[in-house]
Amino acid sequence: MRSLLRSIIACATIALAAAPAHAQTAASIDLRILAINDFHGYLEPFAGGIRIDDPADRTKKIAVPAGGAEHMATLVKKLRGERRNSIFVAAGDLIGASPFLSALFHDEPTIEALSLMGLDVAAVGNHEFDEGEAELVRMQNGGCHPVDGCRGPHRFEGAKFRYLAASTIARGTGKPLFPPYAIREFDGVPVGFIGLTLKGTEGIVSPVGIANLEFRDEVETVNALIPELKARGAKAIVVLIHEGGFPTGDYDGCDGISGPIVEIVRKFDKAVDLVISGHTHRAYLCEIDGRLVTSADKYGTLVTAIDLKFDPETRNLVTMRGENHIVRSQAIAKNPVQTALIQTYEKLSTPIASRPAGAVTETLSRLPDKAGESVLGDIVTDAQLAATKAETRGGAVVAFTNPGGIRADIVKRDGGDVTFADVFAAQPFRNQLVTMTLTGRQIKDALEQQWADPKRPRILQVSSGFSFAWDGGKGHGERIIAERMTLNGARIDPAARYRVTVNNYLSVGGDGFTVFTEGTDQLTGVYDVDALFHYFLKHSPIGPASGGRIARID
Repeated sequence: MRSLLRSIIACATIALAAAPAHAQTAASIDLRILAINDFHGYLEPFAGGIRIDDPADRTKKIAVPAGGAEHMATLVKKLRGERRNSIFVAAGDLIGASPFLSALFHDEPTIEALSLMGLDVAAVGNHEFDEGEAELVRMQNGGCHPVDGCRGPHRFEGAKFRYLAASTIARGTGKPLFPPYAIREFDGVPVGFIGLTLKGTEGIVSPVGIANLEFRDEVETVNALIPELKARGAKAIVVLIHEGGFPTGDYDGCDGISGPIVEIVRKFDKAVDLVISGHTHRAYLCEIDGRLVTSADKYGTLVTAIDLKFDPETRNLVTMRGENHIVRSQAIAKNPVQTALIQTYEKLSTPIASRPAGAVTETLSRLPDKAGESVLGDIVTDAQLAATKAETRGGAVVAFTNPGGIRADIVKRDGGDVTFADVFAAQPFRNQLVTMTLTGRQIKDALEQQWADPKRPRILQVSSGFSFAWDGGKGHGERIIAERMTLNGARIDPAARYRVTVNNYLSVGGDGFTVFTEGTDQLTGVYDVDALFHYFLKHSPIGPASGGRIARID
């Protein structure tokens, strides 16, 4: 009996020991997605860093030094190393409106830097089209610039990552400019990535550069691709979309989220699991309609890490979690490969970038007041008027510029000295100035087009001597108060003719200002950045102008 009992116990022990090996659930399949958006060529840390809630007092904000390709590359490498499977993606505007170091070389350094970081796929954003369709294709495929040639230290080979453009359609072929999606496999789990820009791209880039393209509805585009991705076995679907929202909370939350992305996500097919967004230059981690929706601020100040877990048997997505990591430029080491790349380009750019422009008495801010006027907007338009008011240069009496063309503050530092690079950062598009004749009636009509998108009005900045008032409570075509629209104290006469300076982006109807396309006797002049540079040379030190050019009465 004792012998039999020992045998039974031994068999039971073996069975119990063996049971877990057969019954235990195999480890889940993990995937980490790293995401950025709106990098805009900021190879070096953005001077303003990132503003976050003060940990000591959540009612206040503090600025944390952040950004820079050298620090981002180190963080990306660290975050990728923590997971067996990972992929690095982006939601558009990697280039365009870039600082001098990148823009001088038509953003080739930025494409190279992100390629070296291991970026895999990226949606196109509206700023990818700043230099037109053909230039974006060159960014993907490589080759020398058609006008400036090979200006960099070596031949530009193009992006090692793949641009995706599901909703950007070539009119001639009816096909997307770039592939609509990409499928990547991780331990046998296929994951689909759809990339697209906002439907409104056509209204916020130069019409000339995208004449052969159309930008289709985001929701319709994505939903139409779902059956194809499912047929190809995708177990998760990620949308990289260059459109976003406006939260009221901190960089890692979703308080009060509003804006286009909210309704877009709600209309997406339920098969969409994750939405990585951009465009609004905001940071958030949201759950909208049961989906995780993320955005990583701007200028490389954040990297979003999104961890997905898949069931090893069904390969279905089980859980997902996101976290925004600050690219702390004072705490994260520099990546030596990125440092070497930047130094190579700096050797060529520094002699131009470091040219003295003058000085400022205080920081010139691009942020508008409640009426829409900004300190830097006043200076920029004054510079444009000064460059075109001579009869031989156009005979302008007023200059207008779009607020989106002013990209950075001119910051007071080092005693107030300002370089060409500082000026360029404020006006990075290198738009030429165009002086034209418009009637007083056309000027009013153009100002009414500031509300072409009522949800996001674009208040034009105006030069000294011109002023106008607007009433946001009025309807279409009635917001500008005619008797408050004056030039040097005299009311604008609807029938009179005035010489008006705008940049060439506005002159072809950019930002929806189609009235400027009606201007006659057009004369093309200097680049906007050169006008601002020479204004600094002549008038420094420069401080805020008197202001009060734009009034809001509601």
